[in-house]
Amino acid sequence: MSCVTPALPPSLFTNGSLSSPQNISMTNLNSLVKVSDSNAYKWRLVIAYDGTRFAGWQYQESPPTIQSMLEKALIQITELGRKELHLIGAGRTDAGVHAWGQVAHFVTPFNYTSLDSFHAALNGLLPKDIRVRELSAAVPEFHARFSAHSKVYRYQIYNDTFMDPFQRHWAYHCAYKLNASKMREAANLFVGMHDFSAFANATREDGLPDPLKTISRFDVIQMGSLLQLEVEGSGFLYRQVRNMVALLIQIGKEALDSDIVPMILETKDRRVLAKYTTLPAPPHGLCLVSVKYRESHLKLPLDCPVTSFGRHHTITKCKLPFY
Repeated sequence: MSCVTPALPPSLFTNGSLSSPQNISMTNLNSLVKVSDSNAYKWRLVIAYDGTRFAGWQYQESPPTIQSMLEKALIQITELGRKELHLIGAGRTDAGVHAWGQVAHFVTPFNYTSLDSFHAALNGLLPKDIRVRELSAAVPEFHARFSAHSKVYRYQIYNDTFMDPFQRHWAYHCAYKLNASKMREAANLFVGMHDFSAFANATREDGLPDPLKTISRFDVIQMGSLLQLEVEGSGFLYRQVRNMVALLIQIGKEALDSDIVPMILETKDRRVLAKYTTLPAPPHGLCLVSVKYRESHLKLPLDCPVTSFGRHHTITKCKLPFY
């Protein structure tokens, strides 16, 4: 089949990871393309980002989103359009929410013999608050969203009289002294399969999602002034994690007892939760840590390039004399 050979934009030669044409050239990158008669090749990305200045994951032209920035970089490298790339993320994080292990996939009509140069080019085009940590081939059955069997989120609370300025973008400041033991006791009451309708905000995008979700663990870890609330589940409804954290904060303040958790779950009514905590916990304390998949979905296809985890720069010759 005929296909468009990807071109490497000149801007890469003056950007961070790709400092000169000696590191990588248009000819070198194009030589890694392997044309095939297969319909499409699927690629998996593991992405980290600081969500502070972005309007969430999901694509929109303005203000910028994580998906729109990734697509812009992929379009420049592959010379394919948005609809051809079909970039899909595992989770649509809200504005201000961060990620260490967001997963996405996209497709191309051509294969690559090596991914290191592609990976370097991608990070060379992305802003510094978005980085692709891993780039690999994926089997046709893999789907970033629907193949996931669990996700791990972490919410950070800085619990002290004043906020650590180095934590201000990644942790919520609570000046009230929180009782971590009571929060841990209440968090355990979320574990198991429940209808989480009472902890979901309304959304028009997914119609009527299944409210039955399984929480496998909900840990409350205290590290000095920093409290980490880490939850793993089969899936989460819109703003479910931040609503659960908001209730746990009230319990930590000892304004509520832990037995409020099963009571609210039983009602399946968001209006009941609003009587005890009106707003979700702020977005900047939340981070998507990882997305987990079955091993069968992570197997590499035949005749695929080696997975890229990035590469270190090396100095081949020291230009300074030793005395």
